[in-house]
Amino acid sequence: MIPILDLTHFHTEKKNQFVQELGKAYEEIGFVAIVGHGFPIELSQKLYEQVQAFFNLDEATKLKYRINGLAGQRGYTPFGMEHAKDRKEGDLKEFWQFGIELSEAELEALGYPANPDVIELPQFKELGYQTYNQLLSIGMDVLKAISLHLKLEEKYFDDFVVKGNSILRPIHYPPIQGEIGDAIRSAEHEDINLITLLMGASAAGLQVKDRKGNWINVETPENALVVNVGDMLQRLTNKVLISTTHRVINTPEARDGKSRYSIPFFLHPKSDMPLNCLKECTLSNPAQFEDITAGQYLDERLREIGLK
Repeated sequence: MIPILDLTHFHTEKKNQFVQELGKAYEEIGFVAIVGHGFPIELSQKLYEQVQAFFNLDEATKLKYRINGLAGQRGYTPFGMEHAKDRKEGDLKEFWQFGIELSEAELEALGYPANPDVIELPQFKELGYQTYNQLLSIGMDVLKAISLHLKLEEKYFDDFVVKGNSILRPIHYPPIQGEIGDAIRSAEHEDINLITLLMGASAAGLQVKDRKGNWINVETPENALVVNVGDMLQRLTNKVLISTTHRVINTPEARDGKSRYSIPFFLHPKSDMPLNCLKECTLSNPAQFEDITAGQYLDERLREIGLK
C-alpha cells in the first residue's frame, strides 16, 4: 500500500512531520494517498454524474467537442487516440480536458484556449471549473510542503502555478469487448506534469511499479486523493523526487460489461517556467537533464504520446 498522509497536519504543529513524511514517500515511491484535504464529497459525486452523462452521449454528439489543432488539451479526445510513450497500441479510453477558466484577454495573453460549453449538459463545465479550483488549491499546499523538503522558500512554486497550464481530465474506460491484442486501459507510463491529484476512481485497476519492479495495486481510504510526482518535478529535482511508472490494467470486471471512470488533475506550471535542475539538487549529484522550459517539455511529450 502507498503511504497515507493527512493534509490537515501541514497546517498544525505537525507541519514538519508532514513535510518529512511526504518527502520520504516521494523519494522512495513517488506516490501518496492524501486524506484531510477538504475536497467536498458532494462536488465529487455531482461531477462524476455529469462525466458519466457526457460519455453516455452518442459518438456523433461527443465528436462535436473534439477541437482540431489543440492536441487534446481542451474538449473531447476519442477512444484509442492516446498511447503511452514507446507504444503503438492506443489506450482503451476516451477523455475530456478542462483547462483554467479566465477572461478572453487573459487566455490570449497566456496562450491558452478556452473551454467549450457542452450544450447537452449545462452543469458540466461549471462543476469541472469548481473541481479544478479545489484541486489546484490542494495541490499548491502539497507543492509548499515539497518546497520545504527541498530547502526552498515555501512559496517557491506559487508564481509558476497560479494561472498555470493545469488540466482536469475526466476519463472513461469502456467495457472491453472483442480482440484487443496487447492494448490495456492505460499502458505503463509516467505523468508529464509537476504533480497529479487523482480523485477516487469508480473501479479498481490502478497499479504502481516499485523500485524492485513489482506492480502494486493502489488501494486507498475512501475519498482519499492519490497524489504523485510527475516528470517535470523529477526533472526539476534531478531525480531526488521520482516520477513512478504506473498503469491501469484490464480487470475481470472490464470484460463483464463494466466501465471505469477516473478524474486526474494534472498540475502544470506556466509554459515559461524553467525546469533546469535546482542547484539544491545538484550539490552531490551532477545534473542529469539539459535545461528546458515547461512549455518545451510539454510539447515534446505530447508528440511522444500521439496527441500532437
